[in-house]
Amino acid sequence: MTEPREISIHVPVLARVEGEGALELAVRDGAISDLKLKIYEPPRLFEKFLQGRSYTEVPDMVARICGICPVAYQMSAVRAIEAAFSTRVTPWVEDMRRLFYCGEWIESHALHIHLLAAPDFLGCQSVIALAEQQPEAVRRGLRLQDLGNALIRFLGGRSVHPVGVRVGGFYHAPTLEQAAQLRAKLEAALPEARELVRWCAALPVPDDTQEFECVSVASDDGDYPILGTRIVSSHGLDIDLAAFEQEFEEIHVAHSTALHCLHNGQPYLVGPLARMNLHFNRLPISVQQVALETGVAWPSKNMFHSLVARAVEILFAIEEAIGLLVAYRMPDAPFVEVAPRAGVGCGVSEAPRGLLWHRYELDAQGRIMQARIVPPTSQNQARIEQDLRASLTQLGFEQSDQALRLHAETVIRNYDPCISCATHFLDLRLRRD
Repeated sequence: MTEPREISIHVPVLARVEGEGALELAVRDGAISDLKLKIYEPPRLFEKFLQGRSYTEVPDMVARICGICPVAYQMSAVRAIEAAFSTRVTPWVEDMRRLFYCGEWIESHALHIHLLAAPDFLGCQSVIALAEQQPEAVRRGLRLQDLGNALIRFLGGRSVHPVGVRVGGFYHAPTLEQAAQLRAKLEAALPEARELVRWCAALPVPDDTQEFECVSVASDDGDYPILGTRIVSSHGLDIDLAAFEQEFEEIHVAHSTALHCLHNGQPYLVGPLARMNLHFNRLPISVQQVALETGVAWPSKNMFHSLVARAVEILFAIEEAIGLLVAYRMPDAPFVEVAPRAGVGCGVSEAPRGLLWHRYELDAQGRIMQARIVPPTSQNQARIEQDLRASLTQLGFEQSDQALRLHAETVIRNYDPCISCATHFLDLRLRRD
């Protein structure tokens, strides 16, 4: 008879994620008795920092929440403020916001696929080892990431914490020549983007089917969701943006400095797989064909197909950006004038990692009185814990501690968590009884 064992595994920081966290796992009688995804970074208090600030300062301030997805924070913020002021922007501004966002999807997804996630499925500890094994794949990833950064710079002035955004539009309109040059770069990248989808689909990811609710934004124009006017789910939800805080519940858990978010008391999924599952038929036919050639059946219940979904979204974003640049024209003005007034406004957009919701209350001078920001990683936290329970159980607890730890890290990294954004990965402690 084997005596009960207690095993402690300590990994100070989870590699290949943004931020720091920990996982505590206890297994008793062949089943998980305790599992906690612990986020221990101190709260960053951005919502409090914004109070008392002018609406004009908000776009540059919220961009500092994340160096990987500043565009998402800026877009959700300006749309919320414009809603509070009843400001209507021009079609040119709407198109350029979508173009701007395409750049962020390309650079963020390319970074996650090549530098963070793919090494897990190819037996590599880091992208350095992956570059030794598949150098051209890594070079392709870096080229695509640089292309996304160039697209952000096109409208934002720089790729990290861009400064080109203002409430009502943009400070500057690029020239026709700049648009033509960028379009040529995007067109040249299309073959690599298609090959990336095939490469990701060929990676040996686990066959790990689960049930989960998918949540994303949606719009009335039938476009694949980037900027939206509603929130929808695979369970039939279809609500206005402002109803988010009545429909979704944020709760505090003792083991995390970031809030968990639940829908009808249950975890749910946001991000690329949720978007693909809900809106596959809104992708261009050319992109759908490439996605279907992978052999993945959409919608997919395998969370590890998130990697393929990211690659498909890179291809989509490049095609979408090309179309917007083909139609590019110099505007009469790159922004509309804004008239501050007291009010409350909500804004939502699809960050690379999923739905990002903002709500602002402003006074008559346009100063922020209250702010609430719900990032995608905090919404996915409960889903990650749910996934870990199911995936580790399916793997089997007869596996070595090292195998369990690596699988847990792979599950967490698959969500591309931006832990610093979530604090308003891995110190793993495993106890066996």
